[in-house]
Amino acid sequence: MRKMKLGTSALEVPVVAVGCMRINSLDKPQAEQFVQTALEQGANFFDHADIYGGGTCEEIFADAIHMNASVREKILLQSKCGIRKGEFDFSKDHILASVDGILKRLKTEYLDVLLLHRPDALVEPEEVAEAFDQLEASGKVRHFGVSNQNPMQIQLLKKFVKQPLVTNQLQLSITNATMISAGVNVNMENDPAVNRDGSILDYCRLNDITIQPWSPFQYGFFQGPFLGNKKFPELNKAIDDVAAAHGVSNTTIAIAWLLRHPAHMQPVTGTTNVERLRDCCKAADVHLTRAQWYEIYRAAGNKLP
Repeated sequence: MRKMKLGTSALEVPVVAVGCMRINSLDKPQAEQFVQTALEQGANFFDHADIYGGGTCEEIFADAIHMNASVREKILLQSKCGIRKGEFDFSKDHILASVDGILKRLKTEYLDVLLLHRPDALVEPEEVAEAFDQLEASGKVRHFGVSNQNPMQIQLLKKFVKQPLVTNQLQLSITNATMISAGVNVNMENDPAVNRDGSILDYCRLNDITIQPWSPFQYGFFQGPFLGNKKFPELNKAIDDVAAAHGVSNTTIAIAWLLRHPAHMQPVTGTTNVERLRDCCKAADVHLTRAQWYEIYRAAGNKLP
């Protein structure tokens, strides 16, 4: 698997991250096959969150990978905290307690990366800074980042937090590409020109924050996959044509489309199907031409001004 640097850190990570949000849908043999397949592909960066399965996903993963000191040395673990039932919580006490729970469930002494999951309207950045300092000093977390945050929210955190924020996990796919479209339609009187996120794509590039696209196969907000979907005939034809030209699957092309962007993103897969996981990993070796990238972009209904 091709590697990249995560943000400004020295952490070398695979260009494709393995999302574990749905691992609780697998039985034990299937979960073991899933994590083993990822490792065989060189995809040793696993993304979690304490909210996934109410914590069960982290427990299932630890059992499936047979976590021990030897295994831990060979993998990279990222998890997220801050979502509670009916609210978001970035308080110091909640962050610290969440990390302790995450570590216990994952059967590890440290996380390679901790992300703040969804913005908390009541965030007190001074408390976040205290939590990060304590987690770093104790060795429980080595790197920090955020999820679903805009530039000003990140700037507010950076005023108090001394650790670099190395990644921002954002919803992005071929059909959910408003952060790209806003940059294409600058100064235009059309809906794609609406800047919905404060130019987060450019901000992350300027500040060397790695964008981790989540739900790379979904349209809308968890409305379902666009691949093979009758609602997107033109898009699927374009993807299938490019896939045939490269001798790979449509799954591979959907990930390769994200990897083609010069922001050097790290897409997070969400599949638990081992064949689709293999296809996701193949995207690391597929380079779309400029014409192919734009062909797929337009086929998704994105019009160039």
